[in-house]
Formats: sequence, C-alpha cells, structure tokens
Amino acid sequence: MLTSLPNLLTLSRVGAIPLIVALFYVAGDWPRYLACVIFSAAGFTDVLDGYLARQRAQVSAVGRILDPIADKLLVVSTTAMLLAFDRITGLAVLGAVVILCRELLVSGLREVLADIRLRIPVSRLAKWKTVIQMVALGFLIVGDAGFAFLPIVTIGELLLWVAVTLTLITGWAYCRAAFGAVLSGPPPRGHTPTTKVAKQATSAG
Repeated sequence: MLTSLPNLLTLSRVGAIPLIVALFYVAGDWPRYLACVIFSAAGFTDVLDGYLARQRAQVSAVGRILDPIADKLLVVSTTAMLLAFDRITGLAVLGAVVILCRELLVSGLREVLADIRLRIPVSRLAKWKTVIQMVALGFLIVGDAGFAFLPIVTIGELLLWVAVTLTLITGWAYCRAAFGAVLSGPPPRGHTPTTKVAKQATSAG
C-alpha cells in the first residue's frame, strides 16, 4: 500500500521539504514565490490524499502513520527556516514556538497512545487549525517580497496568531483526552477502544 496514490501524495510532502529549505538560501524575490507555491501545493496534498484514500478505499495503517508525520515535518521545518531567516520576528516568534511545541507534544502523545492501541480522531477544529496555519506560513514565506499594496507580513502574522489560538484549544483537548486514556489503562486484548475517550477528543487533533 506504500505505492498507492494517497500514500505517494503524502510522501510528496516530505519530498517538498528539501526544495523549500533550499530556496531560502537563494537570493531574490522569485525563490520566495516559488517556495510558497511548493509549500502550498504540499499543503493541498494533505487534503487530497485523505479524500482519495476514502474514495478509492485505500485507507491503510501506513497512511495513518505517514500522514501526521509528513504534516509535522513540513510545518516544523518551514517554521524553523522562517525563524532562522528572520521572516518571523518580534512577538510572532512566541507564537511560532507555541506551534512547534504543540507539534512535538502531540507527536509524543500519539506514540504513547499507539502503545495502548488507541487512536484519537482529528477534530474539525484541528483541521481548521492546520489550514489556517498553512496559509499563514505561506504568507510569511513570501514576506516583504509581496506586493506593496498588500500587507503580506501583517496578514501572515495575524493568521499565525489565529492558528496559535486554535493550537492551544485543540492541544489542551488532545492532552486531556490522551492523558485520560493513559490513566484508564490499555483496553482488553481484541477489544476496540470505545468511545468515551473518542468523544472527549472531538475537539482534539
């Protein structure tokens, strides 16, 4: 199933990371626009791979593992480059740090939950957080190379703070549901974990 179209789209997000990183080191405005286009296309595959997996009945354990990893690698690497090249500055740095910490925390919790055979579904609010976060990073990649009549950096920073707010809300809900699951202990062997935890996690992701 690794070579199915949805999984190949997921892997393409990982493949886009070196290109985006390399373009930060190229001077001029066009590399910023190209990096934004590649980043946006990679972000779009996050929606497309899930849709195709459901439509083609190709939802797999491999895809469920790869998808969040690809998302986080893309977000973390791009955010790190924006910080390194001073395209995120001032108080917005704090917002970027919050996003990075949340990504690492959720990754760690997912690893713990995998040990007790429990998967917490991603909520609609968390999906909106991801979309807004991706759009914010796209604006910040372009930065001050944008059109003079459009405050690209300001728009990017405002969207970043919206994403930070949703990050805190969904991160707290995810932590509450995850720690509740861990404290309640692993489900009996052969038992599909129900739904008390899953219901708690409807605002997590």
